[in-house]
Amino acid sequence: MIKRLLQEVKQYKKSSLLAPLFMVGEVTLELMLPFLMSFIIDKGVEAGNMSEILKYGSLMIVCAFASLFCGTMSGYHAAYASSGFVKNIREAMFKSIQKFSFSNIDKFSTSGLVTRMTTDASRVQMAFQMVIRMCVRSPLMLIVAVCMTIYINPNMATIFLIAGIFLGTVLMIISMKAHPTFRETFRKYDDLNSSVQENVTNIRVVKSFVKEKEETDKFRKASENLKKMFLKAENILVFNNPVMQLTMYSCMLLLSWLGAKLVVGSQLTTGELMSLFTYTMNILSSLMMLSMIFVMLTMSMASAQRIVEILEEKPDITNPEHPVMEVKDGSIEFEGVCFGYAKGEEKQVLTDIHLKIESGETIGIIGPTGSSKSTMMAMIPRLYDVDKGCVKVGGVDVREYDLKTLRDSVAMVLQKNVLFSGSIKENLRWGDEHATDEEMIEACKLACADDFIQSFPDKYDTHIEQGVQMFLGGRNSACVLRVLC
Repeated sequence: MIKRLLQEVKQYKKSSLLAPLFMVGEVTLELMLPFLMSFIIDKGVEAGNMSEILKYGSLMIVCAFASLFCGTMSGYHAAYASSGFVKNIREAMFKSIQKFSFSNIDKFSTSGLVTRMTTDASRVQMAFQMVIRMCVRSPLMLIVAVCMTIYINPNMATIFLIAGIFLGTVLMIISMKAHPTFRETFRKYDDLNSSVQENVTNIRVVKSFVKEKEETDKFRKASENLKKMFLKAENILVFNNPVMQLTMYSCMLLLSWLGAKLVVGSQLTTGELMSLFTYTMNILSSLMMLSMIFVMLTMSMASAQRIVEILEEKPDITNPEHPVMEVKDGSIEFEGVCFGYAKGEEKQVLTDIHLKIESGETIGIIGPTGSSKSTMMAMIPRLYDVDKGCVKVGGVDVREYDLKTLRDSVAMVLQKNVLFSGSIKENLRWGDEHATDEEMIEACKLACADDFIQSFPDKYDTHIEQGVQMFLGGRNSACVLRVLC
């Protein structure tokens, strides 16, 4: 999963590497400060040597500004890399969805796809930025700070080693329990988005049938389910903070007690003890940051898996190895066609269909709602593949054609008319992107839509939103939809 996501870093590899490198510089310089402070106290203040104070004080100022510069550059490159990374992920998901056949699309709800493109992608972006910054800073600061405490006093360093092992074990247990819950929680996001999407899209139907209360109850139920799942996940993660606090205060108490005894016994200088306290705070803040990273990564792992599901979904319908690039005529033939939406199940919506339509012939297929008339037509441009038998266009099995060639040769008017955001011209050019203004006007005249369009101030340049709300007007509305869709 991680390997697949990292493939989308692409042109942002340089910034993805520079961010942690600058972070290494920031941490290294920052952790030099307590060490230099111990020299100021031991060699300068206690010895009354002003030159030593100035020398090590100047070094501290240089280290502080250099650390600030490295931190700034690390933040810049991390933000640049993470925003570019999530851009690539969204583009990859969108391209993958565009390649889906109808059967692939049927596996995912519309709201689920939207959630993956928005909420899940944003969580992965935050996790990636945290990984290339905080996941470098915190462990590095922890390791370097522990090494410095070992250098100052090895016996004191064992406190932090024991604390790290204890904390790591507890966090791993929490992660194993929380991850499945978060994965289920994001599925509830899909239900919530579905409720909002359906209500907003069909708001006129809702109001016409006075169903506001029912829709509100439906949304409340989806929202309540999401809240319960989040509470369940958070009730697991809530143990993270008490364990962190227990570890932190235990380290402070042990350090104060043992450090005081060592100073009294002249086994530790005052400057070294102050350095140890500073490194203790660095270690504990690193542990706290690792705890926060752990929570974020636990949540983002569920999002990452949902994204990879889209990226690794293989289209059921693909081009053959050597596709036919020309459709000779418009003849259509169904030979023993069988089809079912759920693969591997016995229930089929089409069984042993035989039909032959000559080129230029016009026929009508009549049947009740749900008798699979639209499904049958969807097999001609190969939007679905047959389970058995074959569909031929121009005497050639549709599975042997180049998909673009086949679909460019088959004109379809779907049951649900859809307009896309943009001008009327842009919608008209969905059928032919190179159509001239004269050709579009002629087509609209044939559909009795030209007079209606000319009534708008901007005529064919009139901007429309997704949907058909602005085209209300009986016969005119039908004419416009007929030519646009």
